[in-house]
Amino acid sequence: MYSHDIATLTSWLDEARSAVFFGGAGVSTASGIPDFRSAAGLYASQGPGGRPPEYLLSHDCLVDEPAEFFAFHRANLVHPEAKPNPAHTGLAELEAQGRLAAVVTQNIDGLHQLAGSRVVYELHGSVERYHCLGRDRHQFTLAQIPDEPVVPNCPRCGAMVRPDVVLYGEALDAEVVDAAVAAVRRADLLLIGGTSLNVYPAAGLLHYYRGDRLALVNLSETPMDYQADLVIHAPIDEVLAEVCKRLFG
Repeated sequence: MYSHDIATLTSWLDEARSAVFFGGAGVSTASGIPDFRSAAGLYASQGPGGRPPEYLLSHDCLVDEPAEFFAFHRANLVHPEAKPNPAHTGLAELEAQGRLAAVVTQNIDGLHQLAGSRVVYELHGSVERYHCLGRDRHQFTLAQIPDEPVVPNCPRCGAMVRPDVVLYGEALDAEVVDAAVAAVRRADLLLIGGTSLNVYPAAGLLHYYRGDRLALVNLSETPMDYQADLVIHAPIDEVLAEVCKRLFG
């Protein structure tokens, strides 16, 4: 597997002290979570009634058709059986060993934290967290959300409860974006993995990187391949498993 490129990435990570990882759906496919934009991904199919997934996962659908929203959300975005794979555990180990400063992720599955990563900026939120739409915005975990009724209501105030994810038609959380930008600016290595880099504004954060070591690991080509100092077209879980094997034995 691209032995020379793996050796280069291993050397860069060994020397790094404030590396940042920026990842997407490809990080979690080895955990059994389907991606969104491949030929077999969620967005390649239609939802119930022929409606596009982009609508069923939108703010408008949540407001106008909450039952349809939650049915689709639970069927396609919630994967309680998923476990961290070598990409997640490798990144957690790199952080624990003082080489990785932060993970910036477009994923909402919470697997980075489950693997042990502590500094994780979730640009699109998390299916592990919920809040009610009442005045006090009561907080809940996924485990506290019952299967019935389909549309969950707050047991304290009766308001609808929604997932802490960024839906179509909603803006990213400004505090999370600012923290992610600051981490990218400070990075001495930026490692991009498992993302097509076609989702904006999230992908735009990469333009804040000021370092001279940009590594990109993805199965297919991305719009930033030509800007990267190192490109490996392979699964990110396999690459990080080999890198961590070389670094930590």
